Amino acid sequence: MAPEFLVIDVTGDDGSVVEPAWLGRAEPVHRQLRPGLPADYAARLRSVFANGACMSVATEGTAVRGVALWRVIENTWEGRRLYVDDLVTDQAHRSRGVGRTLLQHLERHARKLKCDVLALDSGTQRTDAHRFYFREGLVIPAFSFRKTLK
Repeated sequence: MAPEFLVIDVTGDDGSVVEPAWLGRAEPVHRQLRPGLPADYAARLRSVFANGACMSVATEGTAVRGVALWRVIENTWEGRRLYVDDLVTDQAHRSRGVGRTLLQHLERHARKLKCDVLALDSGTQRTDAHRFYFREGLVIPAFSFRKTLK
């Protein structure tokens, strides 16, 4: 029998932190993807939330098993999109349905928010993640180019 994960929205619609205890519990899992986050994790995330991001966590009991940081963006190419900044499953709990649970939750949010697409970027080195995204029905519609400015 597959485990049941509960997804909790850490932020409200306005980006305010409505579940501060879960924000704290999310940090070690989030750092598995983003080890360079500053020491004051909560302050950094509150700044990101103030700029439109939201956070959802997949939980098992009192433990965070996965973290999703996302926002709604509207652009000329895709229209209204739910963009996933970060999606990470605790490395000790991968292949148990955590990522799928989070993606399904994000898709429900996207539909509720009248988004045309759900989108994310994934580092070229993350081949295991890419296999997962393909299995979940995501496709690669374009290349993403960047120039680092600082």
